[in-house]
Amino acid sequence: MTGLNFKDRLAARKPESAYQRGQELLKDGKPERAFSLFVSAAEAGMKDAAYEVGTRYLRGEGTVQNTGEAARWFLRAAEAGHVESQCHLANLHLYGLQGSVLGGGGTSLFSQAERQGADFEGAALWAAKAAQAGSAEAQAIMGFVLTSGPVEMRDEAAAEHWYKQAAAQKSPQGHLGLGLIMMRRAETGEATVAAVNELKLAATAGMPLAHYYLGLVYEKAIGVYADFAAAAEHYRIAAAAGVSMGQAKYGLFLLEGRGLKANTLEGETWLRRAALAGDPEAAALLGDMYARGGALPPNYAEAAMWFRKAADAGHASAARALGMLYLTGAGTVRDPDEAALWFTRAAETGDKVAQADLATLLLSGATDAKLTAPPPVHEWFESAAEAGDLVGAYNYAVCLAEGVGVPRNDERAAFWLKRAAEGVVNAQYWYGRMALEGRGMAQDEEAARVWLGHAADAGFTDALVALAEMLVNGRGGPRDHEGARSLFERAAKNGHSGAMFALGALHGGGHDIPTDRAAALGWFRAAAELGHPMAALMLGRYLRRGLACEPDADAARRWFTKAVELGLTDASGDLAELDRTATNTMPCRAASD
Repeated sequence: MTGLNFKDRLAARKPESAYQRGQELLKDGKPERAFSLFVSAAEAGMKDAAYEVGTRYLRGEGTVQNTGEAARWFLRAAEAGHVESQCHLANLHLYGLQGSVLGGGGTSLFSQAERQGADFEGAALWAAKAAQAGSAEAQAIMGFVLTSGPVEMRDEAAAEHWYKQAAAQKSPQGHLGLGLIMMRRAETGEATVAAVNELKLAATAGMPLAHYYLGLVYEKAIGVYADFAAAAEHYRIAAAAGVSMGQAKYGLFLLEGRGLKANTLEGETWLRRAALAGDPEAAALLGDMYARGGALPPNYAEAAMWFRKAADAGHASAARALGMLYLTGAGTVRDPDEAALWFTRAAETGDKVAQADLATLLLSGATDAKLTAPPPVHEWFESAAEAGDLVGAYNYAVCLAEGVGVPRNDERAAFWLKRAAEGVVNAQYWYGRMALEGRGMAQDEEAARVWLGHAADAGFTDALVALAEMLVNGRGGPRDHEGARSLFERAAKNGHSGAMFALGALHGGGHDIPTDRAAALGWFRAAAELGHPMAALMLGRYLRRGLACEPDADAARRWFTKAVELGLTDASGDLAELDRTATNTMPCRAASD
């Protein structure tokens, strides 16, 4: 007992006087000497002194902070019936003996603390003892354990009983817990208002989390009229007190200007605080904000960082977004295998968009089988298909048609495509193609026209082209070159080079529409500039022969060469012929110029 003066040593002879002297020293700002006296009294069996020793260890006052030692002394006092020590032990069990959670002025049941290693059974054991002794704090802890503990421990009726007991003693935690239970169960306006009133009592008593829930009440008009200004103010109070969910909401309100003046920079700051505190939704919002750009410039590297933080916390849409960044190389190194990893994480949570994105990526062959083991995408899609999901039916059909995860089975693929075609445009197109080819079913060109027509009506580009080709050739019905021209033009507006080439061929003559070589030349040029090899060849021939323009051998040679580079070996003969008959020509000029 070094550091004690004569008066201290005299007091240490008896537990009661040691304890009393320790309290005096605490008031005088001398925690080290007080701690020594509390230890003396506690070792003599005084439970109040044992509680003080535990408290000093917990707060690091007068001694080094040591949560394990704090728990040991609280246990000694709790076993002797000390109610406050029982409450501390309950909290220590809840928070895995994390002393930093309980530092400062005491415990806080509804704090935003991390709950790793929570021992709900141990917490219930000590909270029950203190609750039965009348402790409002312990009663609130019991309510929390019975609503948030393992499923087998949950008992909402018992939780409500304890929250009511705590609320009757004006416990803020009691009012909050009771209000939340009443809100979940409310079926009438009167019951909802009563629940809101409990939340208001908790907020008035200074519970930051109650302000967060009141923000939701005013935002969603739960038992009150919608009031974004009131919601924003409650979120602000919760945010300032460190409630990460409140920070995320307040940041979002600032970004959107809901209930207060918009402030992008301040909104981003609050979202950042929430994300750094572990709120996955805030991190996902930040990622989306930086990926989209707008008030703040796009920053894909920043977006990737926040999406990763949210995805690591289990946020499915953030994992999907991160996968897309890796797939495109935006803000990251382009890595299809890394993209597949994040798509898989999202897909395993049931994210149907991620499942489809993953299936598309695997079908593309861009991933390395050694690095990316194909997940059971076919099982996800089959389950969704059998549950009546038309998109799932389409994706499962693709797996069957391409042999993704299952042996290729055209008959079953056709079955599920027809089911999906009731509402999925892609499925209408592919079912029409399978009917046209007789794949997985008897060939039926008339049915093919019908299904391709449905997809074309919806503006599906490949369906527009496929149906136009059927109209040109008279497959599944009469020839209709004028109708085909219209369909090809619609596809050409969508950038389809094949449709542009087809329009050049239609206008070039020999079809049931007026010949217009100037139009043909224009369409061949448009298609050739997009890398269509046959269009490059035809453009070269028009230029060499001077069809719809002055002959231009140099330009013709460039396009013949381009066609060869694109893999069209037939253009080699045109190049050779051009070299044999080369003459000086004028630059190409449209006849109408």
